[in-house]
Amino acid sequence: MIQRFGTGARMSEAVVHNGTVYLAGQVAGDITQDVEGQTKQVLAGIDALLAEAGSDKTKVLRAEIFLADIKDFAAMNSAWDTWVPAGATPARATVEAQLYRPEVRVEIIVTAAV
Repeated sequence: MIQRFGTGARMSEAVVHNGTVYLAGQVAGDITQDVEGQTKQVLAGIDALLAEAGSDKTKVLRAEIFLADIKDFAAMNSAWDTWVPAGATPARATVEAQLYRPEVRVEIIVTAAV
C-alpha cells in the first residue's frame, strides 16, 4: 500500500510505503529570512509532514541538505543542532547547490521510519 500526502499535479509532499516516509524537498515559506531562519521554518514543516504521515524526527533515517552557499553551513547547523534529537541523529549529506530561486537559501529532504 502507498499513501500520499499533499499530492498535487507535479508531486506529493510525502509518500509512505513499507513503513518508510519519503519527503519531497522542503523549503521555507518566508524566503526573506536568512539561512538560519529558513532552516527553522523548513524543520518545522518537516515536523508537521512527519506527524501527518505517522512519524516524527526521532525516526529520521537520512537527511539531504542543499545550501545555496556552503558558507552558510555553520548557520544552518545552528538551527539543525537545536532540532535534531540527541542520540537520534540521521545519516546526512550537505551540499552546495543552485536552488530554484536565489532567495531560497536551504532545501532539506528526509526519509524516516513510520
